[in-house]
Amino acid sequence: MRRLFLPLFFGIVGTAILLKLGFWQVDRLAWKEAELARIDAKIADAPIAVPKAPTEAQDEYLPVTATGQTGAEELHVLASSKQTGAIYRVVTAFETTDGRRLLLDRGWVKPFAKDDVRGTVSATIVGNLLWPDERSKHTPENDVAGNTWFARDIAEMAAILNTEPLLVVQRDIVEGSPEITPMPVTSTGIPNDHLQYAVTWFGLALVWIVMTLYYLRRMRTREKV
Repeated sequence: MRRLFLPLFFGIVGTAILLKLGFWQVDRLAWKEAELARIDAKIADAPIAVPKAPTEAQDEYLPVTATGQTGAEELHVLASSKQTGAIYRVVTAFETTDGRRLLLDRGWVKPFAKDDVRGTVSATIVGNLLWPDERSKHTPENDVAGNTWFARDIAEMAAILNTEPLLVVQRDIVEGSPEITPMPVTSTGIPNDHLQYAVTWFGLALVWIVMTLYYLRRMRTREKV
């Protein structure tokens, strides 16, 4: 029995740790689903006027509306869509009737339409505030000279277009600009892998139990021999 104690001890401890990690991921799954539901509700809420000094912590995804005119200069952000493949987001300045200049993500065009000339549009837009987090160590540097961006870097875009460092992602099609398809903010891009992680930890716990029982059985068999 003394020889069996140590593998049995590690078997119990290892199983307990793996099960604890699995249940922790179950708790995280419930939290993430509640957070996604909150974000979805906020995105779809009734739009309000753009706040004077919004913050990312308080106003991420806030629905807003503003009346004004789009700028003529466009910044093109390379992106992709499951339905259409490679696309370019079109980001312009948006000058409101009260004199503010904001960044406006108007939507997307296909690569062949990237350099088409599109006029300015006067409209009331509805969208959501967003602070994109699209840059990682693998993201190429923006080709500003060639007007091909690989991430919506708000500060850099605002400096080029002479706007506030504030991005509104357009939600609806604006009359007079049908060639640009809106790509509204959704929660679908927010990762939620906690169920997969939970299944992985519970699976490892099951494997650990089986291996422990197998090892104990072999030791018992050897002792009898």
